[in-house]
Amino acid sequence: MASNRSSTVRNVALLSAIAAFANAQGTSNFTCNTSGGGAAYNATKVYLGCYNDPSVSILSAAKLSTIGMTPQYCANWCGERGFGYGGIEFGTQCFCGEQPNFGNAQKIADSRCSQKCATEPSSSCGATYVMSLYQITDPVGNASSGVQDNFTPACLTSPLCGNPVCDKTKSIEERVASLVSQLTTPEKILNLVDASAGAARLGLPAYEWWSEATHGVGSAPGVQFPNKPANFSYATSFPSPITSAAAFDDALIRAIGEVVGKEGRAFGNFGFAGFDYWAPNMNPFREPRWGRGQETPGEDVFHVQSYVRNLVPGMQGDDVTDKQVIATCKHYAAYDVESGRYGNNYNPTQQDLADYFLPAFKTCVRDVSVGSIMCSYNAVGGYPSCASYYLLDEVLRTHWNFTEKYQYVVGDCGAVQDIAQFHNFTDTIPDAASAALNAGTDLDCGSAYLTLNQSLALNSTTVARLDQALNRLYSALFTVGYFDGSKYDTLDWSDVGTPEAEATAYKAAAEGMTLLKNDKSFLPLSSGRKAKAALIGPYANATTQMQGDYSGPPKTILSPLQVFKSYPAWDVTYAQGTAINATNNTGFAAALTAAQGADVIFFLGGIDGTLENEQNDRTNLAWPLYQRNLIAQLSALNKPIVVVQFGGGQLDGTPLFNDKNVKSVIWAGYPSQSGAQAILDTIVGKSAPAGRLPITQYPASYADEVSIFDIDLRANTSSGYPGRTYKYYTGKAVRAFGFGLSYTKFSFRWGKTLRKQYNIQQLVDDCKKGHGSVKDITPFASVSATIRNTGKITSDFVGLLFISSGNAGPAPRPNKSLVSYARAHAVTARNSQTMDLPLTLGSLARSDADGSLTIYPGDYEIALDNDKYLMQKFKLTGKPAVIETLPKPRAEYDYSVPVHVQPESTVAHS
Repeated sequence: MASNRSSTVRNVALLSAIAAFANAQGTSNFTCNTSGGGAAYNATKVYLGCYNDPSVSILSAAKLSTIGMTPQYCANWCGERGFGYGGIEFGTQCFCGEQPNFGNAQKIADSRCSQKCATEPSSSCGATYVMSLYQITDPVGNASSGVQDNFTPACLTSPLCGNPVCDKTKSIEERVASLVSQLTTPEKILNLVDASAGAARLGLPAYEWWSEATHGVGSAPGVQFPNKPANFSYATSFPSPITSAAAFDDALIRAIGEVVGKEGRAFGNFGFAGFDYWAPNMNPFREPRWGRGQETPGEDVFHVQSYVRNLVPGMQGDDVTDKQVIATCKHYAAYDVESGRYGNNYNPTQQDLADYFLPAFKTCVRDVSVGSIMCSYNAVGGYPSCASYYLLDEVLRTHWNFTEKYQYVVGDCGAVQDIAQFHNFTDTIPDAASAALNAGTDLDCGSAYLTLNQSLALNSTTVARLDQALNRLYSALFTVGYFDGSKYDTLDWSDVGTPEAEATAYKAAAEGMTLLKNDKSFLPLSSGRKAKAALIGPYANATTQMQGDYSGPPKTILSPLQVFKSYPAWDVTYAQGTAINATNNTGFAAALTAAQGADVIFFLGGIDGTLENEQNDRTNLAWPLYQRNLIAQLSALNKPIVVVQFGGGQLDGTPLFNDKNVKSVIWAGYPSQSGAQAILDTIVGKSAPAGRLPITQYPASYADEVSIFDIDLRANTSSGYPGRTYKYYTGKAVRAFGFGLSYTKFSFRWGKTLRKQYNIQQLVDDCKKGHGSVKDITPFASVSATIRNTGKITSDFVGLLFISSGNAGPAPRPNKSLVSYARAHAVTARNSQTMDLPLTLGSLARSDADGSLTIYPGDYEIALDNDKYLMQKFKLTGKPAVIETLPKPRAEYDYSVPVHVQPESTVAHS
């Protein structure tokens, strides 16, 4: 692979060409030649057969994804780069290599390569994890470096450079319009899917829109990780968002976003990824069994809004017209169940939409100008999200002003097809494509939009709407330098996995560690104290298991066993003991034997991707049975046990909290590449835990009381429904949202406080005078608290500020609401820090039945933390004031095709 130096040299040369082109097109370092030169290369290929490729490892040197893929297209693309082999999988993805690797592959019947090429149905384009493999007998390029092409801005390539889209004397709007006008209708359709085809006759390259970066550059059709130690064979892997969110550290989230954006752009600059990434997932974690809750910042919508307010600008950069990468806020809206996700419909109240399901998307659009929104699989109010005029037009584009020419909506993968297939909202897939396109979905991740030729023939959509979507998409690509280049084009392999990035990954893992139990201050263990340690459990020797989903390979990832064994004071004995979801006690005896001679037992377990992941919700909230049984048998040895709990979703820890021999419990979530070191450092006190649970730990019985399909937040006493999230749950949580113990003790005193009384109208008028208008993020006051460390151990402290009222506005009222938070860093013994806790008008407001954000008169209390270390009461007087309204959905909407509004789902619909 090319060295870091050669990567930099190539980029310097490229920047010189870009600079010259910017000053005088067609001169200096770049000469536009549209003649096309000699005869086009046409590779000679030999079909080798159909191969099962479960780990996508047969060929890995280079990769291209396009809906225009055919065997000849793939052979030409690989052969031009000097590779002797090419293969197609997933219908759209071409892989290249000098030699195939059959170590994890098996030849199978040709019929298994069953996916037909979209633009050449007579040919096979492999299948899912199945490769159609070809040998290229006359490669012409040089594959010796094995490196994928570094990206060259499209307007520095021939023949596109001579096209009006590259005329820099015109506005970007004019340039994009000229490009779209030159496309034929079939070409337009082929560029409205994620694996877009480009237009070879114009020199417009193919582009794969599907890249992932939930907690680091991750695997996706648009992302390639060559085999190590090649350049771009890894990226920094941060903890899953649920773990990083437990830090309640906005500056940390910004730093994570900056690294993810920088590394993502470096991958894009060298052809190993696209320039847009489908992250963050910021649906609030409302349903505790949800398989994808690990991808989110937790259950509190204010916390989620703060997360995206920092992550998205970190990823995109400081100029929305010259972005580092394009971020995509997903999944819009009310999506937090995998069971039946492709066809479910939910009917949340306007109040819940305004208070809970929509605010984070409002933040993405209104406050941080995200480049893209992804509509979700499910329907809302009877209308599939990707075909909802209410969500996409009335709320997103009109109410929140998602109207910049470069802002676009992408459908989740297969969601447009699901409109017909599972929602039965339309009768046919062409009708589904029309309904989605007309409602405002610009890009289809899938193939449903390939039927738009039929939609046009039926007059159910228009070429003008195709053009509008394409204008948005190509305008978006202008914002990342796809056509002209960008200030970010210097980012290369040397910007990936830097020491600073790795330090941020460690910091996120350490800050996210959350102490759930610590009897008699058992932890931290004395540093340097000799001990025999038994390391047991299904995570004890885990590596990639600690990453969670949507992960890419990290530079290095050590298991807890490796890290614990490296600690010089400990003599470590290991036994797995049991699997995550074992069905028998095989392994118990070895674990008990390992524990017999130990001074302390470490049990590392919980849940992982086998129990919670995309398409897989949990069925219960209890610790897996055989893990629970093994811990009980280890406890019978009467030795101290430290449990480290992994997984995004919470487990009912009551058996552990009631066990006198389980001295300490640490929740680690999915701490990723630096997780093992962060766990050890927490145990021995090198890093003191200060994380707080970003989700409620419910009793296991909750899963029996509440249907996973019940969308309501507020409790219903007449039906026995206990409500959801800490705001409305009427039962007793095992560990509350915001719970987290410390190794030290703190004392507290107020600094700045609120006035004892405010007149609502005067308050709103004052805010209007100071800010010109009012909305939920308009600041009105700031309180501060001084935190003093009265113990002996240096520690961070997370302060959570809640507001509550027993009489303001109509019932049911929230139990309390998080309105501000801060993290004090490294508060040393006998010293103090002051944390500022700003408040906004939104801190005082909640939605009425119509979804209007309203400040109500009444008696209020603010309190620092669940334990109410500090409290202050104040009163709001006067009449209620509405500071924001949510548009009401119309009784019905006009569609160009027959539609069937869907009833609310009470069972899985797919």
